[in-house]
Amino acid sequence: MPRVSRAEAERSRRRVIDHTARLIREKGPDQVSVPEAMAAAGLTHGGFYRHFASKDDLLAQALAAAFTERREAMERLADRPGDQSADQSADRSGDDRTPRAEFLDRYLSEPHRDHPGHGCAAALAADAARTEPGSPLRTAYTAGLRELVDALAELPEGAGRQETLADLSTMVGALLLARASDDTALSEEFLTAARHRLADGAVHGDGADGGGTGAPRTA
Repeated sequence: MPRVSRAEAERSRRRVIDHTARLIREKGPDQVSVPEAMAAAGLTHGGFYRHFASKDDLLAQALAAAFTERREAMERLADRPGDQSADQSADRSGDDRTPRAEFLDRYLSEPHRDHPGHGCAAALAADAARTEPGSPLRTAYTAGLRELVDALAELPEGAGRQETLADLSTMVGALLLARASDDTALSEEFLTAARHRLADGAVHGDGADGGGTGAPRTA
């Protein structure tokens, strides 16, 4: 049997990580088995230990990859040509959304609610909280959360650290509640209310509007 090259082995490992990152966001880490993860990548269970030390190792790497995917999407949004000036953007397209406002709009959307497999790994907060402190999954989650906070703060028109932490808490909480509700109208209300609250906080510049005085700017 021909020997697998190092490059081929790395491609296989990367494929397993990427598919597992999708599965854990869809189902939760506890519901993903090694055979399922390997099969999703088109590989056999027998080759698992050539790529990973343990299932915990795979889950931690997959979670880190999911956070990296979100951070890179935010970086692309921040670096998009024309985003340096909201006025120029408005003149060009009639859309004066900043990268931050567009990110919030995408995050607190029905597609993000309905497709968790391609969504934000921060929504796995409850799964991470159930693991032991210092476990590979919780360690990876904490590192990813730090990266996400930093990336959100670094978006053009981003807020300070305290406001960013509050914004992320609102975003993730609203998304989880929207996903958990089987009442479509209530689910959409959670997303809409969070978008308005966060947009209003950006207008006021303090992250807390004291009850929403003034008209909120929707994302």
